[in-house]
Amino acid sequence: MNKNIIAVAVGALGFVLGLGFLGNAIKNRNKSENTISVTGLGTKQFTSDLITWSGSFSKNNSDLKAAYDELAIDRKVINDYLVSKGIKQTEIVFSSVDIQKQFRSYNDSNGNYVQGEFSGYNLTQKVSIESKEVVKIENLSRNITEIINRGIEFTSSAPSYFYTKLATVKQEMIARATKDAKERAEKIAENSGSSLGSLKKATMGVIQITEPNSNEDYSYGGTFNTSSKEKEANITIKLEYEVN
Repeated sequence: MNKNIIAVAVGALGFVLGLGFLGNAIKNRNKSENTISVTGLGTKQFTSDLITWSGSFSKNNSDLKAAYDELAIDRKVINDYLVSKGIKQTEIVFSSVDIQKQFRSYNDSNGNYVQGEFSGYNLTQKVSIESKEVVKIENLSRNITEIINRGIEFTSSAPSYFYTKLATVKQEMIARATKDAKERAEKIAENSGSSLGSLKKATMGVIQITEPNSNEDYSYGGTFNTSSKEKEANITIKLEYEVN
């Protein structure tokens, strides 16, 4: 008899607790659904204030010392030319010399590649410039044929453009994206007859820097265009608000 009473009591208590847990679950579910998630966008266009440019030159000779001497002559011509164009000596950097042995190679009667006898050395050196005088370096890179006309085997690369105040730009875009997201959330709440509550969560996207009005794709880890002097930066902010 006592056992039956105890069993009934335990069952009743379990039922009551179950109702309590169910009520809390429904309450919490409704509370979590009573939110607004919005995404704001911050953009800014700016002009690069730093440029890098590089080129390489080479010499071939069967004698290593002779190749070094010839490359040194070309290096001096290039250095003097750059200085004459107003480039600061401290901005001109010559890399170490890359040395490659060359061999006369051919395919035998069976079509197999055969490395033949040694034919000499190929020495290559790179010169690079980093400067805040963007226009000057741009013009230099476009008129580099003047070096080629002096008999130097010179290969020029396209300039790369950067911006040194990117941290400030990022702060401005975050502020704009946050303001944009909040205004969107307020409008949604207003249209639904509610009011915006406290901010529950904020998630920032990665910065995307592209050429303005281009069709460049955004990437998951962020895009950073260096080929264009003019740039456009974008960033998104996702905000989640409670709704009253």
